[in-house]
Amino acid sequence: MSAPVAQTIDLCKDYRVGPSVVHALADASVTIDSGESVAVMGPSGSGKTTFMNLLGCLDTPTSGRYLFEGTEVSSLGPDQLAIVRNQRIGFVFQSFNLLPRITALDNVALPLAYGRYRRSERRRIAAAALEEVGLAERMNHTPVQLSGGQQQRVAIARALVGDPSIILADEPTGALDTRTGIEIMNLLQQLNARGITIVLVTHEPEIARFARRVIHFRDGHIQSDESQEALGAMSQAPPDAADTADAVRALG
Repeated sequence: MSAPVAQTIDLCKDYRVGPSVVHALADASVTIDSGESVAVMGPSGSGKTTFMNLLGCLDTPTSGRYLFEGTEVSSLGPDQLAIVRNQRIGFVFQSFNLLPRITALDNVALPLAYGRYRRSERRRIAAAALEEVGLAERMNHTPVQLSGGQQQRVAIARALVGDPSIILADEPTGALDTRTGIEIMNLLQQLNARGITIVLVTHEPEIARFARRVIHFRDGHIQSDESQEALGAMSQAPPDAADTADAVRALG
């Protein structure tokens, strides 16, 4: 049996603010298996963003353990960590984080610039990723020429080019209207059905509904970690593509 994609054991993170110590995360033990779809929720200051930063190897814990695909992250050197972040983890942010003066194609190809690929190969892989997210005809447009939803699709394509085992999405619909947000969640749902593990931070219950498991944080602690069925939030499974299409039509 393969190792979990991500496993944290008593993970803690403290920040020093002047003479005080802020306990941002305390004793977080979570196992995320390959192919899961997980929503991370909680109020501001609850620890959810800190947890996501640690999962993405963007920060280091004060104590505890983090195993990524069975490897102790603390044992990795800076170059190895950079490879994990660039090739094994895909990042999607609320603000898209696209370079404004280059095309969608070149934005998506950027993570491949640090690898072994030639320019022509980078562009071929990036074009395939843009086609997968439905932007084959917009790849030569710059971000300012794209809608918010299209920009987020470019960001998702950029997260895909390294063939990651997990995508971490921080409020991926936060800058979008309701209709476009549903479309983006439908896309992430399709990628999850393809076998990619999805972990997303959201404060919206309607967005968390697309995940099959919800972890709630409060005051740096995990308050609950349950499947949608156990939560009893819905009497049926999370929405599939047909449900999403119906919801989009209902929004006009």
